Amino acid sequence: MQSAGPFTVFAPTNAAFAKLPAGTVDNLVKPENKDTLTKILTYHVVPGRLTAATLMKAIKDGEGTAKFKTVAGGDIWIKQAGPGKLSVTDAKGDVAMVTIPDVLQSNGVIHVIDTVLLPM
Repeated sequence: MQSAGPFTVFAPTNAAFAKLPAGTVDNLVKPENKDTLTKILTYHVVPGRLTAATLMKAIKDGEGTAKFKTVAGGDIWIKQAGPGKLSVTDAKGDVAMVTIPDVLQSNGVIHVIDTVLLPM
């Protein structure tokens, strides 16, 4: 992110990208698909510094679900998925689990996830 932030990034692991259909990543990194790649990457970013504790409070306040607008303009939904566990649901209905929460950075926080989120 080129801005100072703060941002919350739901960062997929390499294994998450490997779960995508064969050829997807190779196709996305082609110059003609730059806009699509940018949309997917910014769909993983939410404005603000949202720690796991902040997300859990938002889930409680939302009676089980917290909805957030991403930098890409789409929505994601965060839910509690067991004691101290968080899940993230994308616009397609796919669910990613937060595997490593609260990787604190100077301009925000990263939550590592096991699935790539897709805005479409």
